[in-house]
Amino acid sequence: MRALLWGMLVCCLGQARAADIVLWPEGAPEPKVPGEPAEVVTKGKDGISRRTNVSSPRLVPYLPGEGVKRTGAAVVVVPGGGFGLLADEHEGSDACKWLAAQGIQAYLLVHRTPTSKHAEPNLGPAQDCQRAVQVLRARSNEFGIDSKKIGVLGFSAGGQVAAVACANESLAPVGGDKESVSHRPDFLLAIYAWKIYDPAKKALRADLAVSGKFPPTFIAQMGDDPGSLAQGSALLYLALLENKVPAELHIYEKGGHGFGMNARAGAPGTKDWSARAMEWLRGRGLAN
Repeated sequence: MRALLWGMLVCCLGQARAADIVLWPEGAPEPKVPGEPAEVVTKGKDGISRRTNVSSPRLVPYLPGEGVKRTGAAVVVVPGGGFGLLADEHEGSDACKWLAAQGIQAYLLVHRTPTSKHAEPNLGPAQDCQRAVQVLRARSNEFGIDSKKIGVLGFSAGGQVAAVACANESLAPVGGDKESVSHRPDFLLAIYAWKIYDPAKKALRADLAVSGKFPPTFIAQMGDDPGSLAQGSALLYLALLENKVPAELHIYEKGGHGFGMNARAGAPGTKDWSARAMEWLRGRGLAN
């Protein structure tokens, strides 16, 4: 509750926007994150803000501004952070603003964290991701969204969360009016998805079984990324092709990990990927 009140205060002091959407009004399912210590946002030495201690998962809307034609598409943006925190500025709010500028309703997923010490660190966040898609689809008329144009964009650990959410059946009880609403997004953007490659087996991780149920997917990756090995992105792409799922893959020579929406000097791919992603979205009738 304290975290939600703080978010409302920030909203009132800053730019006005739509109210946050609580994903589990009656409380998130297991595995839970305790309510104490309280949710906190801190700014690192790099000047970038990050969030942790999230016990009440929610969506933060970023809507197209006045004069921007809405396409009817919506994207759930899942930031990275290694399941210990959320890098929800350069891999979150900045990406939401980029999407909103092109007519897409963007929703930052503030999912449970930290979950790094849970038996399955991605389970709670993947439940939140699936639930986010269900909520937007169930309330699509209310929000002015085309129910067949709901996608997910995930960075790093958020890319793993998004991919696992797409690959699996419902990971948590749904209940109520959302019981029959699909949790599967209509498209996916996976940006340097973290640890989706199992080096020991030289294969995708066990909880990422690709099938024909996977949505059309855009993948971007740096070849010198030590945290999200390029083999994972390449194998995901090949698995999608094997299952006749439309997919596009970009692997750039260098740029490292964790750049989000911030370009890095000497690594043009860290800027180019977003241009290619927007072209892909426009080609699917999702962006202006």
